[in-house]
Amino acid sequence: MESRAWKKLKRNRSALFGFVLVAFFVAIAVLAPVLPIADPLATSWSAVRKAPSELYWLGSDEIGRDILSRMIWGAQASLLAGVVSVLIAVFIGVPFGLVSGYFGGWTDQIISRVTDALLATPFLILAIALAAFLGPSLTNAMIAIGLSATPIFIRLTRGQVLSVKTEDYVEGARAIGLPDLAIMTRYILPNVFAPVLVQATLTVATAIIAEASLSFLGLGQQPPNPSWGSMLNVAKNFMTQAPWMAWWPGAAIFLVVLGFNLLGDGLRDALDPREG
Repeated sequence: MESRAWKKLKRNRSALFGFVLVAFFVAIAVLAPVLPIADPLATSWSAVRKAPSELYWLGSDEIGRDILSRMIWGAQASLLAGVVSVLIAVFIGVPFGLVSGYFGGWTDQIISRVTDALLATPFLILAIALAAFLGPSLTNAMIAIGLSATPIFIRLTRGQVLSVKTEDYVEGARAIGLPDLAIMTRYILPNVFAPVLVQATLTVATAIIAEASLSFLGLGQQPPNPSWGSMLNVAKNFMTQAPWMAWWPGAAIFLVVLGFNLLGDGLRDALDPREG
């Protein structure tokens, strides 16, 4: 199964392109401390809003900071927020979805009704409300985004469990007297892993946009630390004098989100056993 999925993924050019995009941004985020770039916090009043040049490849911002350096360091905040937020959502949502789908009854009713109520609230609105309640910081933004994405994984996992728990191998495990926890972790969870992985990959893209939105509103990464969203917040004031201040963070958000979406679509096709 793993070999077949990998072969299908390699044949999907759009998925490979998405993987290259994601790998590129991950690489520059990880290597930011050792790359030969300027200090992202260093200011220069003689280089205020300089256009892209040999000295400032992507230009400089409103107080003379190197945009390329801030873009690279900002990738850390965006990718970290995307990955950590999804991990929070997965580690909370999957267990609740397992319990809800496996046991059913009043347990399923309570979890499902709470999930429905949360899903009725737009994702970004809920994230903004939670971030405002917790306070402006990157850590709180990640928690807010993760909690806002949790209902998606509860609903997905519950639906997959309802389908898997009626399979013969699960009935056989019950027949030989295995405890419920062993059945859920050994037989059901591995068989719902593929759709959860696909959803997690796609949700990382959503979480990156949410982090940029929160930072744009002042609820995420706090100045002077760089973040693509906060860079866009400043750039909106200089769209006519220095449009390059908005070009690059906007392009970075677009490309990394495109990469995760293409990769997620490729994983969905590769892990689908019905596809050839």
